[in-house]
Parts: sequence; C-alpha cells; structure tokens
Amino acid sequence: MRHLAIAMTAAVALCACGGQKTSEPAITAPEGYELVWHDEFNEGSTLSADWVHEVKPSGWVNHELQNYVDGEHNGKRVTEISDGKLKIHCFQEGDSIFSGRVYAHRTEGWLYGYFEASIKLPSGLGTWPAFWMMPVKGEGRWPVCGEIDIMEEVGFHPDYVHSTIHCEDYNHVKGTQRGENKLYPGAEGSFHTYACEWTPEQLQFFVDGEILFTFQNEGNGHSSWPYHYAFYPILNVAFGGDWGGQEGVDLRALPITMEVDYVRVFQKKS
Repeated sequence: MRHLAIAMTAAVALCACGGQKTSEPAITAPEGYELVWHDEFNEGSTLSADWVHEVKPSGWVNHELQNYVDGEHNGKRVTEISDGKLKIHCFQEGDSIFSGRVYAHRTEGWLYGYFEASIKLPSGLGTWPAFWMMPVKGEGRWPVCGEIDIMEEVGFHPDYVHSTIHCEDYNHVKGTQRGENKLYPGAEGSFHTYACEWTPEQLQFFVDGEILFTFQNEGNGHSSWPYHYAFYPILNVAFGGDWGGQEGVDLRALPITMEVDYVRVFQKKS
C-alpha cells in the first residue's frame, strides 16, 4: 500500500478560534494541499465557536443509549479541553447515560479535501466512538444525502477500525454498504491518525498514512455519488445501539473518554 507523500511545513498557522495567529507545532500537509482550518485544542477549556454540540435524547438514532447534551449535564462536562486534547466523556448518572457529539463548521463545511484527526479510542463493551462527516445541505433524507465514516470502532470488536460510505445505492439498510475494516493494535488506548482524502473521483481512507479503503466515483449520478456538495466533520462517542450494543453492553465500562489531539482540514492549492 502506498503512503501519502508529505510536503509543506507551516510552523505558524491560524488559530481555530478567532483567526488570530498563534505559535503551534509544525503542521505538515499532503503534497499539493494547504491547511485551511484546524483545531489543535491548545486554547481554553471548552470548544471554540467553530463547534456546536448536538442535543438529542437517548434512542434518537440507532437505538443508542446515550443522551447528547450541550457541553455538560449537572455540572459534569461531556466535552472539555485539557492537556492539549479534546476529551469527549460518556458517563452514567442515575439511570441515564450522557455523552457528547460535536460538529465543526456545521453551516458551511468543505467540498473536497483531506480531513485528518489524531484520536485515542476508549474501550469497553457497548462503546461506539466515531469520526465522520455529513452534508451541510444534502439532497434527500439519509441515506440519499450521503454519509462518510472516516473512523468507527465498536467495543465488542476491539481495535478493528472501520471506514465506510453510505448512499442510496450502498448502505447498511440494504446490506450493500461499501467499506473495509482492519485490526490496528492499540487503537483503544493510544493515538492513531485517521484521515480521508476526498476528490471528485474518489474517497480514500487512511489509518496512520496507510490506505484502508478506496471508494471510486462510478459516474452513475447522485444515487451512488452524493459527494458533490459540502460536508462537515463530526466527533462523537455513542454507547449501545444497533451496532455498538450488538453483543450487549457493560455499564461497568463507564465512564469512558475519547481523546482527540487535533482535527485538520486541507484543500488542494489553487
């Protein structure tokens, strides 16, 4: 498998919060790309205005058990920034479970690019962390609108990373979804880099620079390639549900935390 060539280095980049310049570690970009947005989670203790929280009750999608809340519940945070990381917590309080699901640039997103995040996954039966993308203004309801799953992992199949696409022709409801999965030892408990290169011709998914899955534009129109408008990145930790709870859940696993070192978006140089 080939690895993406790495070229440009930028020692000073725009801060994700407010657009002011700040000194940060050198950031490398894939060859032919430039950095257009990033969050290194080095500022403050909560997420910047570039992010929004989803707020939905348990059972909202996929029969998942967690309630998504806007930052905190009863003073306990589901998202926080500390030690240069975004930490998404999932915990139980009483008979309810609470967690975080956050969107970057929800109202504008990006059309094409290289999307990358460094993430440490939690462990435990029932866990279902993800780094994925949905359209800003998709055509039709899911799955017609399209979905790009850069990284998903479930606790009953530890360290197996999944990259998957969903659209009208290819989705899990029909059993026709397209994707791949592979064992990456240490995905639970250590940082790995998950990325997707999205062009008009294909979607290509990477783990630590190695290609995991490629989905080609077949040229058959929207039903198989709804990836022709802007999408936005999503980070979340689900618990239980149709897939995460497929082999049961262990409430003793809670609380759990997914840590994110950074999220970066690159687009091709003009």
